[in-house]
Amino acid sequence: MATVAMLGTLDTKGAEFQWMRSQLEGLGHRVHLIDAGVAGQPAGTPETTREEVARRAGTSIRELIEDDDRGKALAAMSAGAARVVAELARDGSIDGFLSAGGSGGSSIAAAAMAALPVGFPKLLVSTMASGDVSPYVGASDVTIMYSVVDIAGINRLSKAVLGNAVAAIAGMAERYAAREPEPDERPLVAASMFGVTTPVVEACRAILEDAGYEVLVFHATGAGGRALEGLAAGGFLAGVLDLTTTELADELVGGVLTAGPDRLTAAGAHGIPQVVSLGALDMVNFGARDTVPPRFASRLLYEHNATVTLMRTTVEESAQLGDILGRKLAAASGPTALVVPGRGVSALDTSGGLFEDAAADEALTTAAVAAVADSPVEVLHVDAHINDPEFARAAAETLLRYLTVSEENKNAEN
Repeated sequence: MATVAMLGTLDTKGAEFQWMRSQLEGLGHRVHLIDAGVAGQPAGTPETTREEVARRAGTSIRELIEDDDRGKALAAMSAGAARVVAELARDGSIDGFLSAGGSGGSSIAAAAMAALPVGFPKLLVSTMASGDVSPYVGASDVTIMYSVVDIAGINRLSKAVLGNAVAAIAGMAERYAAREPEPDERPLVAASMFGVTTPVVEACRAILEDAGYEVLVFHATGAGGRALEGLAAGGFLAGVLDLTTTELADELVGGVLTAGPDRLTAAGAHGIPQVVSLGALDMVNFGARDTVPPRFASRLLYEHNATVTLMRTTVEESAQLGDILGRKLAAASGPTALVVPGRGVSALDTSGGLFEDAAADEALTTAAVAAVADSPVEVLHVDAHINDPEFARAAAETLLRYLTVSEENKNAEN
């Protein structure tokens, strides 16, 4: 038997949550119902009341009702719900999480799901799921289902959709409750990779795994970079091999794969050993060719496939990117290395390659090195392409050196 936390606004969605509760209990599982509503009277009897959710956010339902500010109420109930759900999961009281709602309910649920660890079953049925779901999914492993009809009553169609959601979370929670302890306790290292830097990351992964580390590879597509940053901030990582920092280019120039302004900061802020390079900073990412903004029509473009178009960064953009990357590294509180490839930063930036641009690469490298000049950052120049074996060895062996020292220091402290 598993226990599923259900979070909903019971003042407006009470009937739907009572129906889902009966379905889950009919499958032999327990339910911990959490009320995140504010306005009207809740339907049903939740295990965690809306008063408790508001209290966990440092406020009260009375205050939220009197303020009559929907935005403030949503923010408060989101914060309170996240604390409630995180505590239930941390205590082992729940094995899965299910929510359903419109835009407001989905935003509260998203905050709660973000507080749950990767691997914990989480499912959201939302009216918003047919559009951009990134605000609800974030960097977590959220399963999201489109409700088709509004979450407004139990009818033939909503029964089918919500029934599938109940069956899905029941199966996930049951499996999670019966899980065995993970036998592999190797320290975790995160690595960033793109298609154009796959060879170097695969070579580094082999070296690190041979040395006893488990390597988590993140695709540098925005969400991947945010996930890497989240794991670093959460204290899950022993080290970071951030060879593919291309998301910085999308953030600067306006591409579609930005990971936001905080990319390349978490490892440094938390003192995690990191080895960083300039992988794929020769490109900015867009969708299909006809989605590239008109202002870039005269730029060097490459259709990677039918849905991805790459644009070569200019000398000026490269200099800015080098400075941005270098300043982020210079602020790091832990062991940090900048490994500079002397013969290209991606599979397209090779001798005779489409994105070969010696001036842009020189601007990138010069700015990055200058930005870390007065900091403890170690700079390694490798006279090789980023995907060459010798570059991979230099990067991986540098990180292993940092990790060894870090482990020795921890053992000494203990």
